[in-house]
Amino acid sequence: MSTPSETATPVLVVTPGEPAGIGPDLVVACAQDPALAAAMVVVSDPALLRERAERLGLTLRQRACTPGERPPASEDGSLRVWPVPLEAPVTPGATDTANAAHVLATLDLASDACRDGHADAMVTGPVQKSVILEAGHDFSGHTEYLAARTGAALPVMMLVAPGARPAPLRVALVTTHLPLRAVPDAITRDRVEATLAVLDAALRRDFGMPRPRIAVTGLNPHAGEAGHLGDEEARVIAPAIAAAQRDGIAVHGPLPADTLFTPRHLADCDAVLAMYHDQGLAVLKYAGFGTAVNITLGLPIVRVSVDHGTALDLAGSGHADAGSFRAALREAAAISATRIAA
Repeated sequence: MSTPSETATPVLVVTPGEPAGIGPDLVVACAQDPALAAAMVVVSDPALLRERAERLGLTLRQRACTPGERPPASEDGSLRVWPVPLEAPVTPGATDTANAAHVLATLDLASDACRDGHADAMVTGPVQKSVILEAGHDFSGHTEYLAARTGAALPVMMLVAPGARPAPLRVALVTTHLPLRAVPDAITRDRVEATLAVLDAALRRDFGMPRPRIAVTGLNPHAGEAGHLGDEEARVIAPAIAAAQRDGIAVHGPLPADTLFTPRHLADCDAVLAMYHDQGLAVLKYAGFGTAVNITLGLPIVRVSVDHGTALDLAGSGHADAGSFRAALREAAAISATRIAA
């Protein structure tokens, strides 16, 4: 069996996500680029990809490969596919809970391939969480599912907007998919400190930063206004930052989120750690929606995803924007190359 270091082009295993959404459209569109097609092996039903290509009026040549083996190089422009059959026929835009098991099977195969060295990174298309839940599966998102699958103690969600100014904007989160009323109780000193450790390690290993600079938001308006608008900053966040500093992490805060996301402050940091989902991601998606990517830190494998949802209304229409998917492929390849070189 070949190893990643023996392969010039990293192998990126791709899961299209919800089959009735735009994921298959994105795969077919990116397969038109020989450089991107050469890096991809797609875990999907070949018939789904063929039908979506026909609907979009695009050419698609596929080569079925054997799961559990590192796929041979794609030299004739064909798209390599690890076949996973659908459970029910697909109509673009019309979800079916019968296909929820198919979606999870693609994630299982892709994550196992990365774990076993048959691929260097996984790139995930958007899933429809409601469909998976309605099918009876316990699923709160890719991040949590892949962490459980790979045995990761603390997965950390980080989104990156490569084209943001004055520099690429990287925002990691202490909490992810929680109701807002549950956020304060989930923010503990241990969790903030552990998240900082995961973020610092990932920036060093995957982004080649010898001493990354991290800025941390507060939880409350004005970072608590000296305790008048909440005490989480003084009681939880500041002590976690102090402990991380003692461990050699270049981190500062807590800072008010409404001023931290300004050019002057962002110029002094390589990443921002925000306390909850919309606090950090609303700003990031404003700065880079359509070209931003979602990276799961803290996993033993590389996982990168798009920054958007399934867009069921656009599936099969030819109007889906593949910008974020292309960026995810390139980011996954870059991180893989950095790990291989190290």
